[in-house]
This record gives sequence, structure tokens and C-alpha cells, in this order.
Amino acid sequence: MQALLTPRWSALLVRGLASLGFGLVTVAWPGVTLAVLTLLFGAYAFADGVVALVVAARRGRTPHRALLVLDGLLGIGAGVATALWPGLTLLVLVLLVGVRFLVAGLVQIAIAVVLRRELDAPILYGVGGLMSVMLGVGAFVLPGVTAAGLALLLGTYAIVFGIAMVVLAYRVRVSRDELFERWA
Repeated sequence: MQALLTPRWSALLVRGLASLGFGLVTVAWPGVTLAVLTLLFGAYAFADGVVALVVAARRGRTPHRALLVLDGLLGIGAGVATALWPGLTLLVLVLLVGVRFLVAGLVQIAIAVVLRRELDAPILYGVGGLMSVMLGVGAFVLPGVTAAGLALLLGTYAIVFGIAMVVLAYRVRVSRDELFERWA
């Protein structure tokens, strides 16, 4: 039963590697312009949302799939919004980032809690959610942050979230391999 409810390790790995790539790029070039940062965030949010929807689709009609669908739709919505309005001011971008990460983080924490019995390491998904919430709250508390500061915050978040997803992918794969060995 656990093998049916646990997300595919490859989807977690892709999500983690995409997050790591985004994080490393934003930390390596913190002086990136607002326009480029907006496009990077939009592409990241959109890709992360698509991956979350793919994971939800692969789960079939299982309970709690709606949480993954919500997470995916939030990411895609944030990505589309940034593409439609590339001239956003820094304040509006910070608030958009804040809303996206605050809500997505709460959804990710809910997923970790609801699926705690199905996942081998729900704490790792919860850590990603907690980082999202912290970034979301930070965006509202410090709205005057510069584009470079925002890049560092986003980059740090993406690196920690990416590491959590890569570790979770490894744990899911090892767990499945052990499950198949027991039944072989």
C-alpha cells in the first residue's frame, strides 16, 4: 500500500534538482536585475507547479491529491502572473513572492502532516514547507528588500527545499527498492 501512496522518487528528484539549480543561479548572481529575477522566479514557480500537478496526476484518485493540485495551481498561477506583468515594482514582486510562498508553504506542511504515515520522511517535505512559510513571512516583514537581497532569499530557500526533495527522493527510492527485495 505504501508504494502506491508514496510519490515517485524521480518526480521528487526532478523537483529537487530544479530547485537546487534555481537556488544556485540566484545565489551566484545576486546583482541580477529585477526583470531577470522576475522571469527566473516566474519560470521556477511555473515549473514547480507543473511538477506538482504531474505528481498529483500520477497518484490517481487517492485521498489528499487535492493538496498537490492546489500546490501546483499556485505555482503555475504565480509563474503566469510574473510573465504577464514583467514591469512589476520590487514591492509588488516581494508581495507576490510572499503570498506564493506563504500559501504554498502552508499547503506543503499540510501535505507532510496528512501523508506522514505514507511517506518515509515527511519531515523533509515539512522542512521545505517551513522554508516557504519563512520566506513568505519575510517578504511581508521586509518589503523594501533589494533585488539582490530577494535573490539571496529565494536562492537560499530553493537550495534548502531542493536538498530536502533530493534527500526525500533518495529515501523513497531506497524504501521502494527494499520493499521490492522483500517481495522478490
